Amino acid sequence: MPKTLKPVIQGEILPQSFYLSDDVVAVSRELLGKILRTDIDGRRTAMVITETEAYAGVTDRASHAYGDRRTRRTEPLYGPGGMAYVYLCYGIHHLFNVVTNVSGVPHAVLVRAGEPHSGLSTMLERRGKPRADRSLLAGPGSVARALGITTALTGSSLLNGPVRIEDHGLNVDKDAVITGPRVGIDYAGEDARRPYRFRVPTCRA
Repeated sequence: MPKTLKPVIQGEILPQSFYLSDDVVAVSRELLGKILRTDIDGRRTAMVITETEAYAGVTDRASHAYGDRRTRRTEPLYGPGGMAYVYLCYGIHHLFNVVTNVSGVPHAVLVRAGEPHSGLSTMLERRGKPRADRSLLAGPGSVARALGITTALTGSSLLNGPVRIEDHGLNVDKDAVITGPRVGIDYAGEDARRPYRFRVPTCRA
């Protein structure tokens, strides 16, 4: 678990009000330290979220919904906050996003990295790794694979579905949060430089 996080209370599923905020950047930052939990095929896994990126919808060139593009794939982005948006990247990696804001406003937060919380043996098996190391939950493709998240779950509820986010009272030291530009979106022009990526240092060697 990141040294910058301190456990305080037992976990509670985040309410929909958390996701309905009109400030996707703030939500992205506030997701640091929350627990991403899955219950898939009878196997439970969970991780502490340590890195996120915000995507600001129709005005953000890096967003799938830029210019109000609305397709079958992006339809979950236009739903109410508190839904999963999962898409396939390069035809290989499943990437998990948290939909925010109200219906019709396609804001989302990409979960990029984490630290194991529970279900480590299942994560290792899914990743084909003999032991945990820095790469286990580093990168959004690794996160989804380790937690069993696929595009079959896009549009599912984060309130009562197989993927949930919980608050366990892990308080993030605001001074420890590293803010910077998002990764791998050079095509987004000046929007690529937006400071929409947030992360906290990890303690894994």
